[in-house]
Amino acid sequence: MPKKNIAETDVHGKSVLMRVDFNVPLDEQLQITDDRRIRLALPSIQSVLERGGKLILISHLGRPQGDADDQRFSLRPTAARLAELLDSPVAFATDTVGTDAQTQVNALQPGHCLVLENLRFCAGEKQGNAEFAQQLAAFADIYCNDAFGTCHRSDASMVAVPRAMASRPKVVGALVAQEIRYLTETIANPNRPFVAILGGAKVSDKIGVIRNLLDLCDRVLIGGAMAYTFALAVGGKVGKSLVEPEKVDLAQELIHRGGDKLMLPCDTHCGSAFQPDCDKQVVQAGAIPDQYEGLDIGPETARRFAQEVQTAATVVWNGPMGVFEMPPFDAGTRAVAAAIAESNAVSIIGGGDSAAAITQLGFAERVDHISTGGGASLAMLEGQVFPAMELLDEQ
Repeated sequence: MPKKNIAETDVHGKSVLMRVDFNVPLDEQLQITDDRRIRLALPSIQSVLERGGKLILISHLGRPQGDADDQRFSLRPTAARLAELLDSPVAFATDTVGTDAQTQVNALQPGHCLVLENLRFCAGEKQGNAEFAQQLAAFADIYCNDAFGTCHRSDASMVAVPRAMASRPKVVGALVAQEIRYLTETIANPNRPFVAILGGAKVSDKIGVIRNLLDLCDRVLIGGAMAYTFALAVGGKVGKSLVEPEKVDLAQELIHRGGDKLMLPCDTHCGSAFQPDCDKQVVQAGAIPDQYEGLDIGPETARRFAQEVQTAATVVWNGPMGVFEMPPFDAGTRAVAAAIAESNAVSIIGGGDSAAAITQLGFAERVDHISTGGGASLAMLEGQVFPAMELLDEQ
C-alpha cells in the first residue's frame, strides 16, 4: 500500500524530524568526496523548507561505535555542504539529544534547517533504544523517513522513533517513495516479459532474491562469480574461480526449480591471474582450465543476455557480470548495461555494485531507477517486509 508522502503533509509552522542518509565518504581532511546522498535528499528537504516547516535532519555516518569524541564521524561537514546546496544557512547541533540539540530545536524558525550530530554517537541508535527514540520524537510534530539505505535495519531512528511518534504523522520522503514505487509496486505488477539479471560474487548473498524472482519473472539470467557455483552444480570445471562448494546443492535446487526460466552463461572470459595483463582466453562455461579463473561472462553470453533484455518490458538488474572495475573483464557488464540503457523496458538497477557499475559505465541517465540502498534493495527484491516502512501512515 502506498505511504503518505511529506509533499502531501501540512508542515507550515511545524517541526519535521526527517531521517536522511548522509553517510557520505570523507577524505583525511574530512572533506566530502561524493555528495550524491545529500543531493538526493534535496527534494524532500526543499519541500519542507519552502512550505514553512521547521526541519530537523538526523542521520548516521560511518561506524563510530558510540564514540562521540571521534570527529572523523561528525556530520558537521554534511551540514556545511547542505548549506552550500540550499544557498542558505543550516544550523548544526554538537550533540544528538543533549543540551545543544534541545536549545537549537527550540530556536529553530519556520523555513530553516538544523542537522543534529551523528545518531551513532549514541549507543541507543544501534540498540533500537525506546528512551533514546522518545527523546528524538519529542523534537517533532511530524516524522519523515527519507533514508532508504537503512530501511531494512531496526535502528532506533528507523523503527523506535516512528513508534514513539504515536498518533503524530509518520510519512515517507520523495526518495523512499520512489524506491517503494519501483522495488515493490512495479515488480509486483510488471509489464511483461519481466527479466531479472543477477550477478555478484556469491550465491549465498542472493538466495532469497533468486527464489523470489523465479516466482515473479519470465527469465532470470545468472552472471558474475556466482555463476561458477552453478557451473559446479552441473558438473563443470571452474579452475581457480571464486566458488562456494557448500552451495552446490542449493544451486542444483535452484536450477531444478527455475527450469527454462533460469539462464546460465554459455561461455566465460577467464584469466591466469586477477590482473588486467594476465593471460586470457574465452572458454565454454564449465570448461575453465585448472590454472585459470573466471573473471567475466563470455561474448556469446553477453550477446544472449542483451537479446533477452531487448525483448523485455521490465528489467531488474542486481550485481555485475564480472570484474567491471578492471578492463577487459568489464565487457560483459558493459554489454548488459548498454542493452538496458538502449531498451524500451522499465529498468530498475539495484544498489551497491550495480549502481556503481551503471554510473561508471556512463549509462545512469538512461535507466528509470537506480536504487540508493544496496542491502535494502536486495532485501526488498527478496520480498522482505520492513518494520521501518510498515510503521508509516498509509495514503
